[in-house]
Amino acid sequence: MHTVRAATLKPGVRVDHDPAEAGLLPRTRPTDGGEVPRSAAYVGPVPRSGPGNTPIRGKALIFWDPKLPGTKYGRKLDAIDTDQITPAADCVSESLETLDGRWKAGTFRYLMPDFRARVHRGENFVVAGDRFAIGSSREMSPAGLKGIADEAGLEMVIVCGRNMGDIFRRNALNLGLHVVQSPEAVADAQDGDEFVFHPATRRLENVTRSTTYDPIPLTPKEEEIRQSGGIIAVGRREFRESVARAPLIEFADESLARSMTTTEQIIWAHRVDKVSGGRIRPGDTLQVYADLLPASDGTAPFAIHTFNQITGGHTIDPRQAAIANDHFVFTGRDDDDRQTAIGRAFARHHGLVKPYYATPGDGIFHFYFPEQGLVMPGQFIPGADSHSRAYGAYGAVGIGVGSTTLGFGWSTGYVYFTLPNARRVVFTGALQPWVSGKDIVLELLRRWGAQQAQGMSVEFADVNRQLPIAYRNTIANMMAEAEALNGIFAADEVTDAWYAAKGLETLPYPRIRPGDAAQYAIDEELSLGDVMPLIATPFSPGNAFPAHEVAHERLEFDKAMIGSCTNGGYDDLLQAALVIYHARRAGATTAARPLLVFPGSGGVGRQIERPDARLGGESIADVFRSVGGEVRQSWCGPCFGQGPDALTSGERAITSFNRNWQNRMGVGGEGYLASPAVVAASALLGYMGPPSDLGLAWDPEAYGI
Repeated sequence: MHTVRAATLKPGVRVDHDPAEAGLLPRTRPTDGGEVPRSAAYVGPVPRSGPGNTPIRGKALIFWDPKLPGTKYGRKLDAIDTDQITPAADCVSESLETLDGRWKAGTFRYLMPDFRARVHRGENFVVAGDRFAIGSSREMSPAGLKGIADEAGLEMVIVCGRNMGDIFRRNALNLGLHVVQSPEAVADAQDGDEFVFHPATRRLENVTRSTTYDPIPLTPKEEEIRQSGGIIAVGRREFRESVARAPLIEFADESLARSMTTTEQIIWAHRVDKVSGGRIRPGDTLQVYADLLPASDGTAPFAIHTFNQITGGHTIDPRQAAIANDHFVFTGRDDDDRQTAIGRAFARHHGLVKPYYATPGDGIFHFYFPEQGLVMPGQFIPGADSHSRAYGAYGAVGIGVGSTTLGFGWSTGYVYFTLPNARRVVFTGALQPWVSGKDIVLELLRRWGAQQAQGMSVEFADVNRQLPIAYRNTIANMMAEAEALNGIFAADEVTDAWYAAKGLETLPYPRIRPGDAAQYAIDEELSLGDVMPLIATPFSPGNAFPAHEVAHERLEFDKAMIGSCTNGGYDDLLQAALVIYHARRAGATTAARPLLVFPGSGGVGRQIERPDARLGGESIADVFRSVGGEVRQSWCGPCFGQGPDALTSGERAITSFNRNWQNRMGVGGEGYLASPAVVAASALLGYMGPPSDLGLAWDPEAYGI
């Protein structure tokens, strides 16, 4: 059974117990490509190098909202996502020596094509609206921004609203990219304004407007990381002690647990510092042991670079490490092959094998790793992909992190974590016909609006135990789009049954549930009786409308796609196949539009080839193929605009994917989001609509999961 392990030293490496020595590091300067002698041991203290006291000067580079009239456009652009900062095709590293070349070249490629040139002209204060850099964990975005400033001999400062992408914010802190969250500074800024930023105090001056701003403060530990010069410097300083210390996971007793949420109990149990035994509170920044630290082939290279820089590359085995090749595979591109080769070489060097190293086709890691028994209730799993929040479906705390955080974790066994405020969503009432986890999460996103989850930890309570793991996966997974730090279902009978079906009757951690006295900043109820099948229109998952209303518009499309880490499980695909199976019997025998299916893992792909009694002995795959559908390899592919099935300019698709942001599924394409059942029905209809438009009457025995 997968457990948290102590550090494993390489042959010839030892822990130095001389307190005068600051770290266990190689004598040879760590490099990415060259060999470090296996006999390398340790050196002296790693010097601190903070942000310095020299003021940073420059001019404003403003992202205006083109949809708003007025002077210029009237308001700064909100909700700039990381797909717009660094398009997927530019998230490629062909070697560890040239990590950021493509990242810099692709920065704001479509949103502001002359961005790089403008920074070189001295516009190094990037001003944007609220919710800047939401979305994926791609650390290519802050690294590319910082790299452009570095090559111009400048330092960059991001000035944005109160809320911003939590992963980007942590990544920026790790890299030494300055971020100022100040709604007032954003509101006042105009083109050509001159700014001064004081790194020592983080105070911002708009010289042109003669105004000074104090940004939202960092926590004391975040400020310490900033003053230390970033996460690699911190990692080198803490490395020796982390290797010498044996991890201890210890859950709170009942009296203490009663005042904590599920997330808080898991974080409390995994905290490194066990000296302080009291309650942890929102705003606390802690060192927290990780049970698993997974990366994709896209995020692994920068994590490998970070690990090498902290440890020297040959002193310890990477701790709790796992890598899945699921993003830049099956593209037929040589540059993508060179990127996956970086992780492959790392795995070979350190002895990472299945299930900790998933080869192309093994699966998308949010399905593959739970399937392999690496994800368990009570765990803390920071993953270098924003949809790592999916592990909340299994009773674990899953969060998205950047590559440097992951590489730091591979080095030390823990990551820094700031506890957020908590909110609770209690699901009551009964599920309605054709409603699935996708409809539930789209309804939440619709209700939460522009504010979304405000970076909170979301506790889900399935009062009537009617949401299967497939539905919970979809809901927890899309807490990434909800801008929550994580979403979690406390383990219950549904969870136990899922693990029991896999032969796992005994789990490593005790059963925990939210305490009766736990505090929630927002406590809400969602009656499932009020949720109906929904379709989210471009360019936000929160733009959700009843599927039967969308059907009135007779919206045609170019292809229908089912799968992804959000809806690629067996039960997801079964629900779609059941719609097709019964529609066939009613006369709908051919898909009116191309229907493409992406299983969540290779295991799911094999499973859907087996007969299923609910389909009259046919397999799910055969049902899809019977109407002209095609089953693809298990990978992310068109969900983030990669491979031959990605949308091209002017194309439109209805999908069960998780994001329909601009250019997300392909440059110039339009993505719509819906449940597998609605996508399958739409493929047969030729327009977007629910299964009821096929004349199918809901029968829980026939269609329920």
